[in-house]
Amino acid sequence: MSTSTSLLWWAARVSSAYRPGQVADLLGVSVDTVRRWCDDGRLPTVRTEGGHRLVSGPGLARYLRGRAAAFEADGLPAQSARNRFTGVVTRVERDTLSAVVEIQSGRHRIVSLMTRDAADELDLEEGDLAVAAVKATTVVVEVPDR
Repeated sequence: MSTSTSLLWWAARVSSAYRPGQVADLLGVSVDTVRRWCDDGRLPTVRTEGGHRLVSGPGLARYLRGRAAAFEADGLPAQSARNRFTGVVTRVERDTLSAVVEIQSGRHRIVSLMTRDAADELDLEEGDLAVAAVKATTVVVEVPDR
């Protein structure tokens, strides 16, 4: 099978394909990281006639499912993927009673204000892998009649 024939066969079987730059943007990693994942077989790829790589959409989905399963196997409770952002802790500022924790998850920056005890209990430090689970979008503050 020639290169162009195999490319056409592959493209017909794959509903979506992504350039390494697109994959990098989606996952919040560098293009070099995506290329390494392609080279070591973690992401299935094919080369276009011009020599450019394309990453299979279904292959990318399989990789992400495996990554999520590995993360859950590390002791995190299995929950709905909605409103859960896996990322890297980029900042932890502890005060006497509170802590501000910032997580970068792809294009999303999540900032959480929590008790210092909670941050200490989680042993959160800059560079740690963490999941931000967003449970509510509204906090209502009320004052009783005076």
